[in-house]
Amino acid sequence: MTPHGALIICALFLLVGVLILDDYGVSADEHFQRRYALVSLDYILGKNDTLLTQWERFYGVAFILPLLLVERALGLTDSRDIHLFNHILTHLFFILGGFFCYRLAYRLFDNRLVALIALLLYLLHPRLYAHSFFNSKDIPFFSMFVIALYLVERAFRRDTVGAFVLCGVGIGLLADIRIMGVMLFPAVLAMRGMDFCLAAGWAERRRIMLTGGGFILAAMVALYAAWPYLWGDPGGRFIESLLRFSEFPNDTEQLFRGQWITEQVPPDYIPVWFAITTPPATLLLGLVGAAVLAGQGIARPRSIFGNTRRRFGALLLACFTLPVMAVILLESSLYTGWRHLYFIYGPGCLLAAGGLGWLLRSWQSKQWRMGVVGLTGAGALLTALQMAQIHPYQQVYFNFLVDRETPEYLGTQYDLEYWRLSPLEGLQYLLTAYPEGTIGVDWRTRNYELLPAADRERIIIRPPEDAEFYIGFQRERTFDDGELRPFPEAALYARRIYNNTIMVVARYADLRRQWEREYQSVKAGELLGSSEFDLYRQGKLLTYVRETCEYADQESRFYLDVKPRAAADLPGSRQRQGYEDLGFMFYRHGHLFNGKCVVPVALPDYPLAAIRTGQYKDWEVRIYLPLPEHRAAYAAVTAGEPLIRSGFNVYRRDNELIYTKEPCAAADAAGRVALHLWTVRVADLPAERRQYGFDNRDFDFWRYGTRFDDKCLIQVPLPDYPLTGVETGQSDAAGKIWRERADLRADAFRTVYPELTDGEPALRDFFDIYRQGRSLIYAREACGEEDAAARFGLHIWPERVEDLPAAQQQYGFENRDFALEQFGARFDGKCMAVVPLPDYPIDEIWTGQFSPDQGSLWEGMLTVE
Repeated sequence: MTPHGALIICALFLLVGVLILDDYGVSADEHFQRRYALVSLDYILGKNDTLLTQWERFYGVAFILPLLLVERALGLTDSRDIHLFNHILTHLFFILGGFFCYRLAYRLFDNRLVALIALLLYLLHPRLYAHSFFNSKDIPFFSMFVIALYLVERAFRRDTVGAFVLCGVGIGLLADIRIMGVMLFPAVLAMRGMDFCLAAGWAERRRIMLTGGGFILAAMVALYAAWPYLWGDPGGRFIESLLRFSEFPNDTEQLFRGQWITEQVPPDYIPVWFAITTPPATLLLGLVGAAVLAGQGIARPRSIFGNTRRRFGALLLACFTLPVMAVILLESSLYTGWRHLYFIYGPGCLLAAGGLGWLLRSWQSKQWRMGVVGLTGAGALLTALQMAQIHPYQQVYFNFLVDRETPEYLGTQYDLEYWRLSPLEGLQYLLTAYPEGTIGVDWRTRNYELLPAADRERIIIRPPEDAEFYIGFQRERTFDDGELRPFPEAALYARRIYNNTIMVVARYADLRRQWEREYQSVKAGELLGSSEFDLYRQGKLLTYVRETCEYADQESRFYLDVKPRAAADLPGSRQRQGYEDLGFMFYRHGHLFNGKCVVPVALPDYPLAAIRTGQYKDWEVRIYLPLPEHRAAYAAVTAGEPLIRSGFNVYRRDNELIYTKEPCAAADAAGRVALHLWTVRVADLPAERRQYGFDNRDFDFWRYGTRFDDKCLIQVPLPDYPLTGVETGQSDAAGKIWRERADLRADAFRTVYPELTDGEPALRDFFDIYRQGRSLIYAREACGEEDAAARFGLHIWPERVEDLPAAQQQYGFENRDFALEQFGARFDGKCMAVVPLPDYPIDEIWTGQFSPDQGSLWEGMLTVE
């Protein structure tokens, strides 16, 4: 293999890219990206400040602004020319990243064959290859990440100011494309810090400081130069952008493993998507490479501190694993597969190259080496053939780890055509099938901009109510069983990948007839509730119906919260909150036809106790589905004596607090319920509540309650620790409706008395005094009313006076005098109090009792060891 092999491979891929360039449609994000570039250019030229209100302002323009400037320099005005130009330059940048992947692999492994295979693995990821034409956000970041890694390795290899300045520029531009790129900034500083600590003398340390300073300055200049939004407030807006992406808002509905997800994705979201959409050869070799690097680091941990290839290998391993761990632990907002982490595939390719190099070095047998290279090459060739088979829809590639044979299976488990590219093929079909006249299509079809000008003149974009043809890439749920199926039944044309329909063309007239039939079957079902939409249930399908529907009725996102009969039925991450969020967007499930809106949504398989649904436009429906045990529980609990008689009767049964009311109106179930719990030991409370002395467990009626037979029933689980008091009530927007407190101190202290008085007291006097942890326990067996009425004195001397509250420091101790009713109770002829102590180190404690008439009754000192 010659050094020119990589250039030849890159040139061949570029030639193929030019030949197939107009096969790819226009993605949903391209319009937003170009609009943001235009707004940024206007801001730079001082024309307006529109940039400051754009949600895209949290991205830099290091890639998209040069595209716009070259486009204008070339005088491109036709939409087709503009899109094709953007596609080929994005693809070219993708290939450029592949060339730097080759260069880096060669530097790391000193093997040109291994480096060329790393290049092929980079270029032959089907999903990333397709995205390299239409995704001008994730692919440039992915490619620039590889280039930045190369610049990092080059800087530490050459160890010159110029090399580190160039590295800083690369990382600054990387963060301009997506702020996550700043992760390489502290990594470089940490490695430079290692070099500083290991330096032989002051001269070497001074050189390291100089190169580090050049790196920092270059990175900051590049970052701010290509990010206009930061110019007005560099520090504040940079922090704002970081915080924005750590908690990025997401209301996108997505299909993952057969479930529609609208909130936080499950922990296995990224690992599963990566595993089932990455070619097997890269997966296997990457696992080998990662295992080898990890093993070497464990065997020789000191080797990763010096300026060595092994240290850079550790950086690659960190760049691959840490982002995945971070999004799992921080519960980051993710959607549309693993595209937000496409950049980890660059380090993944290099790890795979390292794994291949290790396999070639491990056994010197020629047959073994030929076998390893042959299998790797065969894997790459098989991937290339599969890419050709599904062209131009490589973005829906799946490997053998998921079922690709069962008809329509993938479409019921995962999103297939989120990027909305397939309508281009649908438009081309219509233009061929109907060669004369205009063609009215759904307004959601934007790929007409990629058609030649003569064809664009024939395409008329209309709203669904007026369109003649539907070009769709979604699937719908049937109105009888809630299952997903290809959409629609009567299609003029369909595109299938892996036996799964990803796009259909149909006449709207046929669809409206189909929807009208299904609408009539829905109206014959069970009406659960009404508001701006009527809600019907048929089996496990919930259908929203509105007779007179406008476009505004479908724009706002629907929320759908379902509460199961048993919390254990919920996914683990949802069991604590007690319900599951199944919110959705109208376009995923709904139809607007003949002036009606109909939205069928599948409910979970588990038995439901309640449904809360609505839109973020001031309407909501709460549906309670009473179960037989609700009626049994109501009858059993109301036979006893309540703790509280007020707006609701409140009972305590075992470890539950139960609220009942009869008769109970809808308004009674609407007000929020306040619930404060006091405990014997403050240490039992959650850490964030200890400063208040009680646990706040306010809740919405819907979470624990149900309404049936003109009755209301709320069953609230109580904590395991003993309670001294419960305060509860209801309030609405106008203020308090009712509020009462129940004293549970006697029962609570009766329960803990044997445990807390076991052992030798720290002080014996009128009261026995014990110390357990951060609590002081006062106990007396034969305790009269006068004994309980006398006030207790409690003075606490700290080890350091400065630990005291400011107002107490002049006295040298803290005064915490108290009455028995504050921290204790009298029960069964006994008295007991449990008093919390401060967190600071304590030297001595004085305590006793006194009364206004008799003065001091008893007192004593405790020395704290």
